[in-house]
Amino acid sequence: MSKVHVSHADIAQYANDKVNLPKEWADEYREQASRVREKVTTYLSEHPDFTLKKILLSGSLAKGTALKNLNDIDMACYVDCSEAPSETKDLLDYLAVRLRKAFPNMKPEQVQPKTYSVTISFKGTGLDVDIVPIIYDNDPDWYGKLISQDDGSFLDTCIPRHLEFIRKRKASSPTHFAQVIRLAKQWVKNMKLENRDFKFKSFMVELIMAKLLDGGKDFSDYPEAMQNFFTYLATSDLKEIIKFNDYYSGSQIPAFNERVKIIDPVNPKNNAAKLYTNQQVNAIIEAALDAGDAIDAALTATTKERTIYYWQKVFGPSFQI
Repeated sequence: MSKVHVSHADIAQYANDKVNLPKEWADEYREQASRVREKVTTYLSEHPDFTLKKILLSGSLAKGTALKNLNDIDMACYVDCSEAPSETKDLLDYLAVRLRKAFPNMKPEQVQPKTYSVTISFKGTGLDVDIVPIIYDNDPDWYGKLISQDDGSFLDTCIPRHLEFIRKRKASSPTHFAQVIRLAKQWVKNMKLENRDFKFKSFMVELIMAKLLDGGKDFSDYPEAMQNFFTYLATSDLKEIIKFNDYYSGSQIPAFNERVKIIDPVNPKNNAAKLYTNQQVNAIIEAALDAGDAIDAALTATTKERTIYYWQKVFGPSFQI
């Protein structure tokens, strides 16, 4: 591959300038999350019978895969199953009431239930913290039931193990694994700007990247890593099952009939792609084919101007070097 006009270093610089959440912002967001956790933890220590059992940072900020346009912080709150309501709306109202007790200095409107979470709005920083309830039944590994944002159903999850799963891959590919995920998410973001119906959730991107890393793909060269990602999407047609054996064996995975089968690494019964239609999957494949062609063209372009033009087909107009 020719990288005369746009090299790995150029892609890395673009990511640093336009894609990645700046370190100082990430530190500020994590400090905000820490204050929430400390506030709830302090309240728990003073009220041992309180039905909220644990709260921790989750989502892309916790995994180190957040993009620059991150506008809220995700946290998970474990709620005692003996007290938690079974209906989603009731559960969120229940959580909001108890979080208001943990934050007595906040106005009630600053702690509001939304569709699948409770949002705490901090007027000083302008940051929102989205807290998702997990119904907890004293599992020692902190498994619990989470409200799925796909369809509102409850599914088994384990936030500590999800974070551990990503940390393990980051340890085998320091810097590069998380960076290539962020670049792929930037591509998805660009595709959604071009087509509001385009659907490709971040969790699926992360798991596909984990499969490629586990399969021996090199993530240290970003043009090559992105091309590997698009090539996999195009050649597999997303028809093969994507699974992991970190926390369960393959024999525990049931038969799935959905078009795409990307299995949650902490729950063998959860197909993370179960709601994707043929039309949505075909859109992903077609977009991957176009992106792969654009990278091929970029790597053979004879001028810098044309090379940048092709990379912009992948990342959008924000790509400049």
